[in-house]
Amino acid sequence: MRKSLLALGVVAAMSAPAMAADYSDGDIHKNDYKWMQFNLMGAFNEKGVTESSHDYLEMEFGGRSGIFDLYGYVDVFNLTSDSDSDKAGKDKLFMKFAPRMSLDAATGKDLSFGPVKELYVASEIVWDGGPAGVNQQKIGLGSDVEMPWFGKMGLNLYSVYDSGNKDWNGFQISTNWFKPFYFFENGSFISYQGYIDYQFGMEEKYSTASNGGAMYNGIYWHSDRFAVGYGLKLYNDVYGFADGEDVPFIDGNDVSFESSGVAHYVAVTYKF
Repeated sequence: MRKSLLALGVVAAMSAPAMAADYSDGDIHKNDYKWMQFNLMGAFNEKGVTESSHDYLEMEFGGRSGIFDLYGYVDVFNLTSDSDSDKAGKDKLFMKFAPRMSLDAATGKDLSFGPVKELYVASEIVWDGGPAGVNQQKIGLGSDVEMPWFGKMGLNLYSVYDSGNKDWNGFQISTNWFKPFYFFENGSFISYQGYIDYQFGMEEKYSTASNGGAMYNGIYWHSDRFAVGYGLKLYNDVYGFADGEDVPFIDGNDVSFESSGVAHYVAVTYKF
């Protein structure tokens, strides 16, 4: 039977608190699952180098296979190649892949303690292809933790390598959640879902802000095949760009960073 993000969210919400991972029987594939969905998105007042409103299509996927846990997505911007779009003439793609390797499954040991149910070697890779874009590789320690009301959440701490500058540049802490909180008689439900990505310790020679990040807060309606949602995203000097600072950019013109504030997102999803 297909295990989707929907199924996992319902199980997490309706079952007892998450138990520690147990691979002492040698069966590292007993918790395997996979899911994939397409999200048609609208972004309004998105922050970054400049402010942007645009459409995009997102292929989002994840799952578990043995010792490996995976989350990722590929975004395609400006689907109709509209010359009036904020993304006109800019990179069409942005990609994130976040594989983790379970230390519990790899060693066959129960490494849980307190609210920490499983430990991982965690990584994250992001590309947008542009010469001045965000192209980073991250490595660190990951975990699944049991939190009050939220249930199981991912929590990862990375060291960040900037492949554009060929150097290490600070750290990132990330967490994510998926919490169904209102159920309808037909089995559909409303969820609170989102994430926090926060970078710190960035070097002055590569960044105009030493720390910054974003928090996404989504309220979504889910059925077995569809979802519709709204997301409020809060930015603070995201990607190490100090909000309001004027700097020369790659074309020689000054850019005033618009990297802090509030953005809005709407999404329509089909689940495979």
